[in-house]
Amino acid sequence: MIGKLTGILMDKNPPEVVVDCHGVGYEVSVPMSSFYNLPAVGEKLSLLTHFVVREDAQLLYGFCTAPEREAFRLLIKISGVGPRTALSVLSGMSVADLAQAISQQEAGRLVKVPGIGKKTAERLLLELKGKFGADLGQVPSVQNGQQNDILQALVALGYSDKDAALALKALPVDVQVSEGIKMALKALAK
Repeated sequence: MIGKLTGILMDKNPPEVVVDCHGVGYEVSVPMSSFYNLPAVGEKLSLLTHFVVREDAQLLYGFCTAPEREAFRLLIKISGVGPRTALSVLSGMSVADLAQAISQQEAGRLVKVPGIGKKTAERLLLELKGKFGADLGQVPSVQNGQQNDILQALVALGYSDKDAALALKALPVDVQVSEGIKMALKALAK
């Protein structure tokens, strides 16, 4: 398994780049989010990679950041989503935007990505729900158990993680659960 390439960037032709590693040129497909952050041709480059072996090809996919590679790996695990589609999703939106779209169950944002139809977007939302962690900026951290209970209650009532977290911020830190839920619902109703 090839997990990382470090070498000289020899060629940039979206979505592929060629990285020279001690005389061997590796063709690597990268999402546009990584492509825009590449150095100039002839400069040193380091990419995290995902290696795919198929019956008819051996393919390398490269990423500038670990969250991009992790998102790619989560996407290709979904039935009907191959590496090209996963690259298209990561080219059309950042990992943080993808995580937000998934946490808020917004199929409309995914449909805007070329190659993603309504059914594929709904399948992505269903399969990826809960798989993108708070490290990608989805949900702010909760300070205590009572606030966590209030947050979970609001989500169970159908509010998005983002809306529930915003309502939670407006509450006093030491509020009781039942009173906190009532106050949050009043704030969300406005």
